[in-house]
Amino acid sequence: MKRRTLFAAAICAAGLTLAPAAFAQDVIKIGASAPKTGPLGGGGAMTHWPNIELWVHEINEAGGLQVGDRQMTIELIEYDDQTNPEIAIQNIQRLATIDNVDFIVTPYSTGINIATAPMIAQHGYPHITTSAATDGVAEFAQRWPNSFWMLGTATQLAVGAVEAFSKLRDAGEIGDTVALLYVGDAFGQEHINAAKPLLLEAGFDIVYEASYPFGTQDVAPIIAAAKAAEPDSFMAFSYPGDTFALTEQAQIQGLEVGAFYTGVGTAFPSFRDRFGDAAEGIMGIGGVNLDDPKVADYFDRHEELTGSEPDYWASATTYAGLQVLAQAIEETGSLDRAAVIETIQNGTFDTVIGTIDFVDNVNPNVWTVGQWRDGKFVAVAADGIAVGAEPVVKPAW
Repeated sequence: MKRRTLFAAAICAAGLTLAPAAFAQDVIKIGASAPKTGPLGGGGAMTHWPNIELWVHEINEAGGLQVGDRQMTIELIEYDDQTNPEIAIQNIQRLATIDNVDFIVTPYSTGINIATAPMIAQHGYPHITTSAATDGVAEFAQRWPNSFWMLGTATQLAVGAVEAFSKLRDAGEIGDTVALLYVGDAFGQEHINAAKPLLLEAGFDIVYEASYPFGTQDVAPIIAAAKAAEPDSFMAFSYPGDTFALTEQAQIQGLEVGAFYTGVGTAFPSFRDRFGDAAEGIMGIGGVNLDDPKVADYFDRHEELTGSEPDYWASATTYAGLQVLAQAIEETGSLDRAAVIETIQNGTFDTVIGTIDFVDNVNPNVWTVGQWRDGKFVAVAADGIAVGAEPVVKPAW
């Protein structure tokens, strides 16, 4: 039978101080390696690092974690992987063998999580991924039983996107033709492999398809070619830099489609701030259900501490993954990593995105598509979890 772990989603213990110097040894050393620079530095700054900051702050303000008969605060050791898998692997090795950290929090992005997974497994750390979306989760969970996958699969995300487009098409809001783009790395390739057959099966006609190298700066020719194909809808599996660039060029060149979907970065508040009213109706990966009181409370706490909104997709999941780690340590009652891994495998966890109950080390319940609606990126498609609205057609630029 699963053990149920109850740990308040919000820690409210204002007024408590940190452990006194006499108990300075009662510290949990947490290691973190993720992009602060490089192509994914902006995504790390938006989604990853602020949630680690919030989590550490709230736990330490509450006096620490109750680990057996000890109250233990958190010491954070962090490194920039520069969006470079080789540097990320070196960082993990350093955290494990030189810094001797007790636990390592997830790296950022699909590719870097996969690249570092063998090293994290070798050293026996629980690996709770919150920014990796891949169809390999079942295989990876078997290969690395210490790993847990929270953000969904490429197929789940692609199914959500195609379902959202299909609803608009079936309602007569858009036609059958679609332009399909993807970044030429593992993320883009996986998502196009999932989405393309689903689009064809749903009766869509792909009138333009193209990939582009990771880090591409000039996407104007790609948008020009997509526009020339006169699609009714536009779908791109993109990373933050190209998500912004593709949207900007679509606006400049007047790519008028009834459904416009871009990938990672669409859920960032800075996307809404950059495009203003033109962001209205744009769809992308993720979304959250702000009608859920836990999600709303998390947003308030995140903004109060960091001074900025979280992103409307992986941010809440990142914080939830940290909650899972904290609850598992407390439930285990020790820093024994193998025991903590077993607790995560068998436990049930109360988080800001709802109850997490891993099935074969995978969280099956995820938001898949969000849409900008009145300044909020609202979930309009999901798998196993409530949405906030139904998709609507995108207004003209």
